[in-house]
Amino acid sequence: QVQLQESGPGQVKPSQTLSLTCTVSGVSITTGYYAWSWIRQSPGKGLEWMGVMTFDGSSYYNPTLKSRTSISRDTAKNQFSLHLNSVTPEDTAVYYCTRDLRFYSSHSAYAPEDPRRYDYWGQGTQVTVSS
Repeated sequence: QVQLQESGPGQVKPSQTLSLTCTVSGVSITTGYYAWSWIRQSPGKGLEWMGVMTFDGSSYYNPTLKSRTSISRDTAKNQFSLHLNSVTPEDTAVYYCTRDLRFYSSHSAYAPEDPRRYDYWGQGTQVTVSS
């Protein structure tokens, strides 16, 4: 059974870097053709896709966040991580890691913000940016 679990600090100060890790079980993050995305949802807003790490180690980012975002992975631990720098209170959100089916014809037509693109989700972790 595939499971994803986010971990990281629940509170970050403005201007600092937010780092979250997703631990995946039940499937290797290098298994083709899966991809692994980070998504967030701010209070009163819809889902925002942040970026993705593909099975072969390529990464792609939301253009609006690209300058502040990076995603890395540790294949030995079967984990992938989000790093968001220069955070502001507007980055307060619930952050989710997901398995992204972008390479599958059955799901590739869904926009990155459409939850139907993803088949497994972590439970989500609340991150608050506050001094």
